[in-house]
Amino acid sequence: MSASPLPALLETARLRMRPLGPSDVDVVHRLWAERDPRHPARRRLDDEGRPSREEVRDRLTVQAEESLRTGIGLLAIERRDEPGAIGYCGLVVGSASVDEPEMAFELLREVHGSGLATEAARAVVEAARASGRARLWSTVRRWNAASFRVLEKSGFTESGRVTPDPEDGDTVWMVRDLGEPSPHGG
Repeated sequence: MSASPLPALLETARLRMRPLGPSDVDVVHRLWAERDPRHPARRRLDDEGRPSREEVRDRLTVQAEESLRTGIGLLAIERRDEPGAIGYCGLVVGSASVDEPEMAFELLREVHGSGLATEAARAVVEAARASGRARLWSTVRRWNAASFRVLEKSGFTESGRVTPDPEDGDTVWMVRDLGEPSPHGG
């Protein structure tokens, strides 16, 4: 399969999405600090505040370079009526592939429950469909009910694949066939 790169900019009724990069270090570092303690320790700030802001900036630089190479990546989410990023949503190779990438998203706690994650996810699903991709994946810890709701509203279903993890919670593989119509018109 030869899918085209995702657009660098996406807009919805309430959101503007642009490539996530090193200048987004503040929001990404804050997301690390806000993560649920059930996330694996390697995915949260430790007691000494690591990863540091500089380490996060370095990771964002590497991710931006990888996006240029693969044509997919994370997009910073901004409200159209307010400046500043509130999180990210996009496609990564992750545990999948460039042709069937993994959708990832994370928003600041202050905007949870507002429907913004679902709005961003649906925009990314539609952009992936327009790029010629046939399927998307998303991996979610079984305890993460909010992420399951976003994915279900975006047309993802359980694939039947589960990666067991007794320490941090099993990972459920969700799948979205892009040949199917979008639920809820989006």
